[in-house]
Amino acid sequence: MSVDETHGPEVDGDDAVPGGVQSVDRALAILEILGRDGSSGVGEVAEELQIHKSTASRLLGSLLARGMVQQNTNRGKYELGFGILKLASTIPGRLSLVGLARPVLEALAEDFKETVNLAVLREEYAVNVDQAMGPSTLATYDWLGSLTPLHATSSGKVLLAALGADERGRILKVAKMPQRTANTIRTRTALEEDLLQVVKNGYAQAREEFEMGINSVAVPVRNHLGVVVGALSISGPSFRFDPEKEPGLLEGLKQAGLQVSASLGYTAG
Repeated sequence: MSVDETHGPEVDGDDAVPGGVQSVDRALAILEILGRDGSSGVGEVAEELQIHKSTASRLLGSLLARGMVQQNTNRGKYELGFGILKLASTIPGRLSLVGLARPVLEALAEDFKETVNLAVLREEYAVNVDQAMGPSTLATYDWLGSLTPLHATSSGKVLLAALGADERGRILKVAKMPQRTANTIRTRTALEEDLLQVVKNGYAQAREEFEMGINSVAVPVRNHLGVVVGALSISGPSFRFDPEKEPGLLEGLKQAGLQVSASLGYTAG
């Protein structure tokens, strides 16, 4: 039920002060309404917030002047403006992928007692930018800072699978797909088949493909646009570590990847 404008101007201490707390709160509420509904008129905003139309109009006018909202000329309703996008676009650059992912890496290492790595794409390599060591007495090699081949590692496969065909081809032409072990994928055709499974399953595996005696599994980390910006992996000695047989490991790793992605603004759906 909307406020009757004939009762005169509303009186509320905070809103009476320019830039007061209540005005800020109401302006933010308007942005939430527009984000939820797509567009709203002055009357609709006033009714939902239980304020006079004059107050709603004034707040919308301030947001309009700042570019936070824009007015649809066909219907006269308001919708979120490009100023919101400008502000939002500055957020990802200020977020540290390593810092946000660190607690997740540590939790995974503790839960599954193996080594957890966070890798990103750098030219034709996957580079491990952070690592958490599990409490196992047989921890795997310290890969922190190492450049590893994309086609022979689980993280690398995740990063490759996220690329377009042309970009993937360019990188592999430079990388040459060197054979690291007897299990390393040797042909582009075999790799492409493997990458199709990565996309289908939501994770990649490398079974003694980079180093004999080491198995690994990785999932993607996405940013606010859904773009894969990293890979989260768990690795361990092949004699005891089989990702598909470890209870809860694949699901736990997938959830961890989604958790880091959500901290970067990614929304699954």
